[in-house]
Amino acid sequence: MSKLFEPLTLRGLELSHRGWVSPMCQYSAEPDVAPGVPNDWHLMHLGQFAAGGAALILAEASAVLPEGQITPRDTGIYDDAQVQAWRRIVDFVHGAGSVDSKIGIQLAHAGRKASTWWPFAGASGSVPEGSGGWRTQAPTNEAFPGDATPVAMDSQQIAEVVRGFGQAAKRAVRAGFDTVEIHAAHGYLLHEFLSPLVNTREDDWGGSEEKRFRLTLAVVEAVRAAIPESMPLLLRVSASDWVPGGLDVAAVTRLAAVAKELGVDLIDVSSGGAVADATIPVGPGYQSAFAAQIRRGAAVPTAAVGMITDAVQAEHLLATGQADAVLIARAALRNPHWWQQAAHDLGVDLAWAPQYQRAAVRGRY
Repeated sequence: MSKLFEPLTLRGLELSHRGWVSPMCQYSAEPDVAPGVPNDWHLMHLGQFAAGGAALILAEASAVLPEGQITPRDTGIYDDAQVQAWRRIVDFVHGAGSVDSKIGIQLAHAGRKASTWWPFAGASGSVPEGSGGWRTQAPTNEAFPGDATPVAMDSQQIAEVVRGFGQAAKRAVRAGFDTVEIHAAHGYLLHEFLSPLVNTREDDWGGSEEKRFRLTLAVVEAVRAAIPESMPLLLRVSASDWVPGGLDVAAVTRLAAVAKELGVDLIDVSSGGAVADATIPVGPGYQSAFAAQIRRGAAVPTAAVGMITDAVQAEHLLATGQADAVLIARAALRNPHWWQQAAHDLGVDLAWAPQYQRAAVRGRY
């Protein structure tokens, strides 16, 4: 028996196994043609994982407000044109999956790390306002190193962000997504408010741990209220800032426990991103211990992510109780049929799309 290929149910969502696709930004929307709208690249990118046997595919960080995009080439879910385009992709994934693949979307706001050049633009830092960029927002006016100075958000702007997440969740439901994930990691807006290294406010939105947690929990409540009771809600967190005095796994475990009470069904455990001077010991499964600690301490299901590359490693993480699911990213880019290969390696029979059935003969990889 394989733990990796054991079914998992979250609320009313039945997932055929525990090997999922992590959100991966593609920076492939066309801002001069259709801002924030996913296109054929996204259809291909996400659809290939359904054909490859993924049980759950999480679409990339998609902005809940225009100013929340990481780059001008990011996808969004803040208007109806985006809903229609996402619906096409969702329907394709639902029809292409060999294992009844499900699909979710990551709702995001990049905060002070918004309005930056995409990785293959040939430039770095912030996009000038005259070149398609915009003024960013953050807990304070302190910039991320190398980026433009943001505006310190007032209470009205904070309330707009909460509404934006709630409205985006409603659009995700209309687009047919099976689940949504709130992005509160990697130094983007919600993580900025969570981290004492970034959030140095002295009002109701900063200072004490309770106040630093306030925005993320308000977003959780808004999103939970906007989606059906049967739809699971995921929350991605950075379990550590990897800097003394920063956010740590003990604090994030406390956050996860409250989020669970407010309706979060699974914590997607990543780390880092709040500050530029962190020393992160990247290596195989380097974040899985955080997933295990949050799983135990908050009594909530978790997903492990980060440098998970092969079937044996993934099986070990699940069989030893470190997490309830694993999220695959770079390994899936290298092999969009990672799940079929993993099933073969673990001696499990996993259904293939009929068009690819000829590849399923055991022992002929």
